[in-house]
Amino acid sequence: MSLFSAETEDASIDDLAGLLAAQGQSVHTPVGARISVVVPDTWRAQAICLDIEETGIEAEVGRSDEGSPLARTEANPRLTALHRRWSAGAVKTVPDGWTPSPRALRLWVLASGRPEGVHYVLGLDPHAPDTHGPLATALMRVGIAPTLVGAHGRHPALRVTGRKRRNRLLETVGGPPLDPDAEAAWPTQA
Repeated sequence: MSLFSAETEDASIDDLAGLLAAQGQSVHTPVGARISVVVPDTWRAQAICLDIEETGIEAEVGRSDEGSPLARTEANPRLTALHRRWSAGAVKTVPDGWTPSPRALRLWVLASGRPEGVHYVLGLDPHAPDTHGPLATALMRVGIAPTLVGAHGRHPALRVTGRKRRNRLLETVGGPPLDPDAEAAWPTQA
């Protein structure tokens, strides 16, 4: 285990930015901001909610209008600053100089990470293409240089290739949730 892994860091509301780096969305309400993310698997939504609750924010698993699993926070004024940093009007944006914490990177993996052959990919928001380049740069800041793939398709992602980069990703995000499906979707030692 790395000295700087998600398993050794204290949870922070700013870690929820990992959900926004993926396909997560934030909205402002009269009582504060809410963050939600639609995911392909129930285990992902459950694990995300557990990580959210470690920040002191309530979270719940639900279903999207299309029937997919969804993790969402309560509307809370403590999320408003994060929402504002990641929004330019109604458009999702990456804050200048953003660097993912180990827990933010773990939430990104939970929301959209998956193996792809000998590579590992972190999904991006297909509706926010202007975030793709800055998110690749953000990963480089933590020693994981990715390649942007599928930029013009429905499933854009950052591909992590090579033994050293994949090992760095794994040691940063820590072990998978206790679920057999999570193990199959988690980064592995190269």
